[in-house]
Amino acid sequence: MSTKDIRTSNTPVACDVCGRTLLRGEHAETYLAGDARRAVCELCSSRALHEGWVREGSNAAFAPGETTTERRSLLGRLRTRRESDTLEPANGELEMRSGSGKPSRTREPRHVHAVPTSAEHKVSSAVDAFNSSEHPRTVAGVARSLGAPGVSVRPSEARPSVVNVVVSWELCWYRYEIDLSDDGPNVRLSAQGYELDELPPEELEINAAATDRGTLALD
Repeated sequence: MSTKDIRTSNTPVACDVCGRTLLRGEHAETYLAGDARRAVCELCSSRALHEGWVREGSNAAFAPGETTTERRSLLGRLRTRRESDTLEPANGELEMRSGSGKPSRTREPRHVHAVPTSAEHKVSSAVDAFNSSEHPRTVAGVARSLGAPGVSVRPSEARPSVVNVVVSWELCWYRYEIDLSDDGPNVRLSAQGYELDELPPEELEINAAATDRGTLALD
């Protein structure tokens, strides 16, 4: 059987963070690293920000001569100021300590996010959190090239508040970690690979599907 060469007029784009060549349908964002422009895939945006890179066109404007170290320092100062402001009483009121004349700050009540107790509720909450995140865009982009993926959504045995979502094709897979203990569930990419035998058998047991928009639905 003869093979046909598949050619495309599009120039391949590689991510300057992970070095991976983007698949058809994926989109690279431009980040500024000093005076250089870098292409960053959607999966590496958090790593680019951690390195001090700034997304082109964002509101985070810096002076042209600033270095990456200076940018990190500025971000650190802004974060420290924000945390300091958060510690201030909302209305400036003080209360007197019992038995002393020294004022003390009024303590704000802590808000504790309740983690679902049943596996069914954990899985349902994790799917809702994933669908509200930016990650369905990646799933939809890869699916346009590789077709519909298999999806496994399972609570972590080691960490009761965490649910793992594995989206897999024959040529690649992505594992997302969803922590339900945060005030707002935190969804992050925890691992990725290109061979299905890298995954344990239970993560190849499909119990959900992905729509053409990349959102998940339980079977």
